[in-house]
Formats: sequence, structure tokens, C-alpha cells
Amino acid sequence: MPSVQETTPDQRGQHPAPPSAPGQETPVAQPDQPPRKQRGGRNLQAAIGVGVGLGAVIIASLFVVKVLFLLVVAAAVVVGVRELTSRLTERKGINVPLVPLAVGSVAMLASGYWGGAQWAAAALALTGLAVMVWRMSEPPENYLRDITAGIFTAFYVPFLATFVALMLAADDGPQRIVLFLIVTICSDTGAYAVGYKFGKNKLAPTISPGKTREGLAGGIGLSMLAGALLMQYVIDDGTWWQGLILGGCAAVTATLGDLAESMIKRDLGIKDMGTLLPGHGGIMDRLDSLLPTAPVVWLLLAAFVGT
Repeated sequence: MPSVQETTPDQRGQHPAPPSAPGQETPVAQPDQPPRKQRGGRNLQAAIGVGVGLGAVIIASLFVVKVLFLLVVAAAVVVGVRELTSRLTERKGINVPLVPLAVGSVAMLASGYWGGAQWAAAALALTGLAVMVWRMSEPPENYLRDITAGIFTAFYVPFLATFVALMLAADDGPQRIVLFLIVTICSDTGAYAVGYKFGKNKLAPTISPGKTREGLAGGIGLSMLAGALLMQYVIDDGTWWQGLILGGCAAVTATLGDLAESMIKRDLGIKDMGTLLPGHGGIMDRLDSLLPTAPVVWLLLAAFVGT
């Protein structure tokens, strides 16, 4: 009499599948296919979809009525301010007054668009005063820490974004915004593509381990090429050599802006500033390279072709 073997659970606590009948193939379990992700664990399909959607909103508002684009910028800035102040409160216990910052953000953008740089600077100063006064309604402990963080937030997000409003106010404002966006995007794209393929030497390993010197060179090169073409064929009275300078400077400031926010997020112990944009993180995770690049592009355009 043949012996009967006892069926025992396998290591996962499941019984083995029964043998297949003669002439039949044993089915092979197919592992679930996770959504395709790019480096950093982001969902590539979601990131592309959100990017295309944001691009459509920007183009539609920019070339229909310029003020609509200003409203899009204001909404992004207010959300970005909220993301940053929320993370400061959650991770560091810093109590930053949100209401004066939100109102001041809109005031800076509006005053910059309709009044110019001097009015935007005045709005920044008044926002700083409003933050100081608003915080007085609470106990004095950590007052200096809280208002310092509030004034930093006012400068870092809405004031730097005001230079987008200043570019938009020009007669060829939409073309200037397109130039600004494309050279910044080309910096990020070129850095990623070249760094992924050829990157070996780390640029700032303690801040952003994924960035390489080869990637930086690729970002500068692609941004300079885009700047030269756009200045020559899109901006009135612009020349290709001006675009080379503008594109190179934009790539450097975009990289520095990305590194600066990486420093902030490492200090806070977080990966993203928010979760509003699937595959991208929060609004601030998309503004990190744009914010410091805006004043540089505005200044160079003013020097090359006027305001």
C-alpha cells in the first residue's frame, strides 16, 4: 500500500496547488503589474497626465485673457503658501499666520501687474508688517521664530512669483511667459535625460543624491538652445546670443531653486510638500525651480529688450 503524504502549508501559509491532469499545462500565476513609475517612485502616467493638464490650463488662460493667467498664478501661489506653512507647523511646530500671507500674496501679484516693481516691493513690506501684527494675538513665546518664518514665506513664494506678473504686464507678456516656462522646463528635462544616461559625478550628494554634474551640463545646454531660438523668433527685438545668456542663467537658478527646496524638505523630514498633484507632489514641488528663475528672466529681458 503506497504511503500517503500529508499536505503541509508552504512558507506563506497556503496549501500547494493540486497537480494538473495529464496533458494539461500547469497554470503559472502572473504577478500584478504595478503602475509604471519613474525614478523617485513617482507614477509616470499620472505625472504625464497632470503635466499635460497643467500645460493646457496655462496656455488657454495665457492667450485668451492675460488676467486669467494672473488668477491661475495667484491660486497656485496661495496654495503653495498654505502647503509650506502647513508643513512648517506639522514638522517644526512653527505657527505662521496664513491669512495675512494669503491676502498679501494676492496684493503683491496685483500690485506688480498693475503698478510695477515698486508697488510689489511695498506690498511685500506691508505683508511683513501684517504678519507681525497678526501674530501678536497669540502668546509671545516663539514670536520671533514665527514671524521670521512668515516673512521668509512671503518673500520665497509670492514675492518671487510677482516677477511672473511683471513679465505678463509687458505688451508681449504671453510670449515672455512662454520663454520663461520653456527655458525652465528645458533645464529640468535636459538635466534628467543627460543625468539618467551619462550621470556619474554627484552634484550635491548630501542635498539631492539624484543630481549629477553631467545632468547640470545637459540642462544648461538644452536651456541655452531653447533660449536662443525663442529670443530670436518669438521675442520682439531679441537676438540669439541674448537667448544663450538667458537660457544659461535660467538653468543655473532653476537648479539652485530645486536644491534650495530639497534642503527645506530634508530639514522638515518630508519627501513632498503636498499631494495635490498626482505623480508630482504638491504645488510647491512644481514651483521650486520656477520661483527663483522668474526674477532672473525678468531682469535679463528688461536689460535686453526693455519692459
